[in-house]
Amino acid sequence: MTDGMERGGGIALWRQIAELIRSEIAAGTHGPGERLPPEADLAARFGVNRHTLRRAMAVLAEENVVRIDQGRGTFVQSGRLSYPIRRRTRFSEIVSAQAREPSGRMIGHRLEPADERVAERLKVPAGTPLHRVETLSVADGVPISLADHWIPADRFPRLVEVYAETGSFTKVLAAHGVTDYTRRSTRVSARVAEPAEAQRLGLAAGAAVLVTENIDVDAAGLPVQTSVTLFAGDRIELVIDQAGDQGTEQGADLATEPEPPPAADPA
Repeated sequence: MTDGMERGGGIALWRQIAELIRSEIAAGTHGPGERLPPEADLAARFGVNRHTLRRAMAVLAEENVVRIDQGRGTFVQSGRLSYPIRRRTRFSEIVSAQAREPSGRMIGHRLEPADERVAERLKVPAGTPLHRVETLSVADGVPISLADHWIPADRFPRLVEVYAETGSFTKVLAAHGVTDYTRRSTRVSARVAEPAEAQRLGLAAGAAVLVTENIDVDAAGLPVQTSVTLFAGDRIELVIDQAGDQGTEQGADLATEPEPPPAADPA
């Protein structure tokens, strides 16, 4: 018997490991968001090979007890982040309100002409120069969302400089005189993450992502950005908050659609 393991008792070793780790988490030995010991250490602790240990961890991941992040390790689930969809949707405020530490970083940027679809969403002529920015947003160091944003370059020339310094699109807009903006529309769908998307979000191959396609407007109703955001499906729940920010803006809408928007090209 090794660390509570009973061999030859009719219960598979991987089931015993899963139950022991589950019990330790329930007892508070490993707290929410805590990284578990490396695979090799756990295998040595229980006196099993890595295949047996991986089977146990896969079961705990399926039960949403732990989260396996490729290249980072295995973490105790801290519960899904509740993400309200309302007139004013601000990632930093949403995450901070749930006692987590938000941050974001730019992982890609280029200038490109607006195609017809993006031009229609931004109410600009096709071919208008746009910033296309890819960002990764995290909470407590855990990837939450991967997004592509399209923003008029002429109106927001200092976008890259300000975002690199602040990690906030709200501050980017404020630096260009847009002190407030609201969500004009959000379309929600779901699909399986592409391999490159799963890697950046630290998801297992074949994991599901929630997809939102958004348009944000200034006080005059002029679009300031449109974006496609992929949320890690096992780390977040989207909440339709119709009462948020003193009700729904006239003309604002929320739609769901059976077909997802086009996948963002990795920047």
